Amino acid sequence: MLSSSLYRVVHQTPTIEAYRHLRQASGLSPKALEAAERGLPNSLFSVQILCDGEPVAMGRVIGDGGCFYQVVDIAVLLAHQGRGLGKAVMGEIASYIEREVPASAYVSLIADGEAYKLYQQFGFALTAPASVGMAFKRKTSRASAASDVLKS
Repeated sequence: MLSSSLYRVVHQTPTIEAYRHLRQASGLSPKALEAAERGLPNSLFSVQILCDGEPVAMGRVIGDGGCFYQVVDIAVLLAHQGRGLGKAVMGEIASYIEREVPASAYVSLIADGEAYKLYQQFGFALTAPASVGMAFKRKTSRASAASDVLKS
């Protein structure tokens, strides 16, 4: 799916360092070290795109492995955007979904800004007004926030 030989697709979970870097450098919200350490091993499917051996794009699928799946962490470094890498990541994820996910499962994602246009190309549909996404963000204490900064 990639038009350039500069890039290589790998189906592996990024390292914690690469994950945190890709999220922050691509404009997604940063994740605490502890959160990444806990969460990444629980990925159902992960894809990375490498350039000269370094991850420049990624995406993951998380969930319970049967009824519910969520597409998360679609990220492309700014210097590599506009080259079809997001589409390539989603293509790999769509192939995984077709191959592994039961037909009755619910697959969801949260689209930021105009990204919904990319996801629509892979069969995702807007759910509003019948359903709307909601989020809960736990408040962090100053002690835990300071501790995370020291660990990174």
